[in-house]
Amino acid sequence: MNTSEESSESDQAGAPVNPSWQHPLGSKVIRFTDLARCGQEIWIEHEGQLYRLRQTRHGKLVLTK
Repeated sequence: MNTSEESSESDQAGAPVNPSWQHPLGSKVIRFTDLARCGQEIWIEHEGQLYRLRQTRHGKLVLTK
């Protein structure tokens, strides 16, 4: 049974909206939109290096050092 609250918390595919969830194989999944918080890019620090992860106009993700 769907309530209006449940339907407002669903994405277009009908899956519950959840910033992060456990993938069936055990890996954690985080949506880019949740990471970027309405922006088009994020910066990631890894082992002292900075990387830029950005979303293109066509929805592709590009990771650059």
